Amino acid sequence: MEPTIRVLIVDDEPYSRDELKHLIAAYPFIQVIDEAESGEAAVMKVLRLQPDVVFLDVEMPRMNGMLTAKSFKELKKAPLVVFTTAYPQFAVEAFRYDAVDYLLKPYDEDQLQEAIERLAEKISTVKEQESGKSAGKLAVEVDGEIFYLEPRELLYIVRNEKLTKIVTKNEEFETKTPLKDLESRLLGYGFFRIHKSFLVNLEYVTKLTPWFNGAYQLEIEGRKELLSVSRNYVKALRARLEI
Repeated sequence: MEPTIRVLIVDDEPYSRDELKHLIAAYPFIQVIDEAESGEAAVMKVLRLQPDVVFLDVEMPRMNGMLTAKSFKELKKAPLVVFTTAYPQFAVEAFRYDAVDYLLKPYDEDQLQEAIERLAEKISTVKEQESGKSAGKLAVEVDGEIFYLEPRELLYIVRNEKLTKIVTKNEEFETKTPLKDLESRLLGYGFFRIHKSFLVNLEYVTKLTPWFNGAYQLEIEGRKELLSVSRNYVKALRARLEI
């Protein structure tokens, strides 16, 4: 699958750029197209490369992240911005620049995943609106046959050892396709990862029940089984579900 999100990483510290690039490499639908070590260089590269997203360090010499983000907003095609910093006190100011998220260093993989999920959904929605049409059906290969599934009919997807089970309203399918591949193909359809092995359609979530050690169990409309929600995903899940 071709990358769908083009990213520019901006940080004056090479180690920080390398670390973030390494973590982002776990997501096959993201392509890091370039790096910049200053705000001035970042503006020039955004003009030339037109990335979808800029991961932007706040604390940089001369032109800091806030000034750089302000410059982005003056461009005809402004990228989405995720601020990165070791200093939490900049968070309030960061969101004045319409930041999608704010990541603290050292990076937490779960928080990064939450940020990427928000980015993916936002970008997918914008691209669908721009194209005037939605994506097609989800193609799933099962024992040599290809089934075409309507994404909005899917309830949840679970990875179990070497197989991935797709549960729809009326059927179940087992495929060798990795969970991450299916996740990237379902961007913009309201799916959310609640655990390293579970991806759920938020439209069909009916109940969250506390379990133990901060984890929860989730109920899906029309299903008896309970799905495990890792405590690392609970806060983000509630934010997505609640008005």
